[in-house]
Amino acid sequence: MDTAELLTSRMGIEITSMTLEEVVGRMPVTGNRQPYGLLHGGASAVLAETLGSTLSALHALPERFPVGLELACTHHRAATAGWITGVARALHIGRSTSTTEIVLTDEQGRRTCTAKLTCLHRDTRPEV
Repeated sequence: MDTAELLTSRMGIEITSMTLEEVVGRMPVTGNRQPYGLLHGGASAVLAETLGSTLSALHALPERFPVGLELACTHHRAATAGWITGVARALHIGRSTSTTEIVLTDEQGRRTCTAKLTCLHRDTRPEV
């Protein structure tokens, strides 16, 4: 698949570090705003799910393939410019599911969103 077709590319999401303990990434506010000039809540959700599912994949692959099962986001503060940074850390890693907490912050270190992602670890990769 061409990377230009990926949602992460369209939104400018960059993964900056990956370990089994945490996945860190960032996304620009510019280009991801809603009509009132604030970072779109859906954009925060995309960043959170990207980081959380990447962490799940680090634990599940290659034997199992993680897919998002449930995502919950609480938006604490608006962002209007700069970059949003997200840090995903595992709350639970099991054979069939994983749950990750993702904390998003603005450039001043203020929490903008807290998300929780649960992934199902499938035996087979979904067909594209």
